[in-house]
Amino acid sequence: MAAETVPPIAPKGLDAQGYIEREGSLGRIPQPFRPVVAAARDRVLELFGPRLHSAYLYGSIPRGTARVGRSDLDLLLALRDEPTDADREGVRQLGEALDKEFPQIDGVGALLYGRDVLLSDLERHDMGWFVACLCTPLLGDDLAEYLPRYRPDSLLARETNGDLAVLLPRWRVRIGTADSEETRTRLVRFMSRHLVRTAFTLVMPRWNGWTSDLGEMAEVFAAYYPERGDQLRTAAGLGHAPTADTAVLRAYVDDLGPWLADEYARVHGTKTPR
Repeated sequence: MAAETVPPIAPKGLDAQGYIEREGSLGRIPQPFRPVVAAARDRVLELFGPRLHSAYLYGSIPRGTARVGRSDLDLLLALRDEPTDADREGVRQLGEALDKEFPQIDGVGALLYGRDVLLSDLERHDMGWFVACLCTPLLGDDLAEYLPRYRPDSLLARETNGDLAVLLPRWRVRIGTADSEETRTRLVRFMSRHLVRTAFTLVMPRWNGWTSDLGEMAEVFAAYYPERGDQLRTAAGLGHAPTADTAVLRAYVDDLGPWLADEYARVHGTKTPR
């Protein structure tokens, strides 16, 4: 049974009407990362030309919290048509090239979608919300103009992170095939961040606010589920400074993950199937 205590961090991230404010801006990009962003912008245009509808930054770089040599460059690209396998391969190669060229970043994550999918009813409270609230426009027409405003409610919680039970079997397969320290380290970082964000959105409607800071997410969650608080604090730390320890990954898919998936379904229901 969750404990109802007062979170140590006051709700924030909402405007005066209670809608989630868009985070990040081009003006917040730290100086060391500006050449990376400029190169990414130019190469995305070269890769897709008129097929590109819009491009966005998300994550720590547009929030102004990126750390040199430790933060990755996160991009979301929207095409006017549906992306092909060749498009995805081109984006993968673009990311590899940027990562090799710019030592100030530690990897590139690029999401590639067709415009119609991002504006679809099915994605309205998942990728649509992601674009409208967590993405910073870099190129093209902003899709947020065609999307609603969002509150931190149970519908948003369900549609963003209500699929953990579906993901866990896939995670187990990835852990079983992780045959290098680098691969395991990246898995720990990815899964740690995903679990912390899922735990936060579990309690987000009760807290009635938004934050993308992993440490704050863990503290807000811990106020409602103190018995799991230390696990989330540890996961938040590993999201920034991951280890290659397989035991961490196993604990995620054998303990924390299944518990969180069950509690999420109980509180918010499960995500609409894709």
